[in-house]
Amino acid sequence: MPKMIHLSAASALVLAAMPATAAAPTFDTPAPVAYMVDMSSNAVLYSKDPDHRMPPASTAKMMTVYVVFDMIKKGQLKPDQQFTMSPETWRKWHSQGSTMFLKANESVSVDNLLKGIVTLSGNDACVVLAEGISGTEQAFTDRMNEAAKKLGLTNSHFGTSNGWPDNGVTYVTARDLAKLAEATIRDFPDLYKRYYSLPNFTWGTQMNGSAIDQANRDPLLGVVAGADGLKTGHTEEAGYSFVGSAIQNGRRLVMVVAGFTSYNQRKDESIKFMNWGFRAWQTHPIVAKGKQVATAEVQLGSSSSVGLVAADNLAMTVPSGTTPNTNAKVVYDGPLKAPIKAGDHVADLIVTSPGMPDQRFPLVADKDVGQAGFFGRAWTGLMQLFGG
Repeated sequence: MPKMIHLSAASALVLAAMPATAAAPTFDTPAPVAYMVDMSSNAVLYSKDPDHRMPPASTAKMMTVYVVFDMIKKGQLKPDQQFTMSPETWRKWHSQGSTMFLKANESVSVDNLLKGIVTLSGNDACVVLAEGISGTEQAFTDRMNEAAKKLGLTNSHFGTSNGWPDNGVTYVTARDLAKLAEATIRDFPDLYKRYYSLPNFTWGTQMNGSAIDQANRDPLLGVVAGADGLKTGHTEEAGYSFVGSAIQNGRRLVMVVAGFTSYNQRKDESIKFMNWGFRAWQTHPIVAKGKQVATAEVQLGSSSSVGLVAADNLAMTVPSGTTPNTNAKVVYDGPLKAPIKAGDHVADLIVTSPGMPDQRFPLVADKDVGQAGFFGRAWTGLMQLFGG
């Protein structure tokens, strides 16, 4: 059953010198949908209709890329592996929306197809990759939906590999897109760095034989310090959307905006939104890595309790220039069941501050706890029987 431990300022938390509570900073945006998360603290900094289902347009390609990254990491796919653009796929996609300008019967490496998807938003590149991996695009979208389910994208579904309009079969929410962006950055840091911040990519040739060079449409790249992803999207139905991320002084923000009416509006408002996230908020350290915050009961274990420690340095996000009044509690589903391995995520630290959303941090076991032996289990059973 759920257990809760309330912590005082004198506990393991660094909660001293707290002035009066500061209200969360405000931000005005014309975007019908907007959402921002600070990955360094898991704090939601801004939320405007984050669970509204909407067509993803090309932001759906983030899910395609996530699946491919996962396969590369597991050794199921190699970056130098080649796939071929079939004549049938070329006829359908060579002039549909954004394109990598692939030719019929052209063989292309997974590496270059990923660059064509992330940097150029190539609809053709998505389908070639999907068909090369799974045989058909539909079979690949099954992989996408399976991965989405594992990531907890509970309000999203994918019917295409590239987000092309499909009468509502494909839909996402801002909250789910932020989760997908966070998972991509967290699960595949090297691949994310390799593919998501290229300023441009050259592929294909024009009628006169000159190479076709296309710029990345990411409005933050080269404009906002630390910007390194992720994906723009646009259809008539969806409007102009963007999922972006940047890191400054160890703080990584992820933002999602959707429903803008023009390319320039998306660009200008995205820059303002990300800059606001860094300027209006700051992080405040609360628990050092490895520090014990509390202990939890363990049932039928070689030890009756286990320490709950911070797996990383924990910091909450607060309005800039303030250290708001906070309260903290530890929650876990207990008593915990043995066996437990050191480093297992077994509890959460929840820090609350009036006027601001709760911030939740994982706590891990500080040691291994094995199962109790026969006599230990028998003694526990007797104690429970007689109410001891």
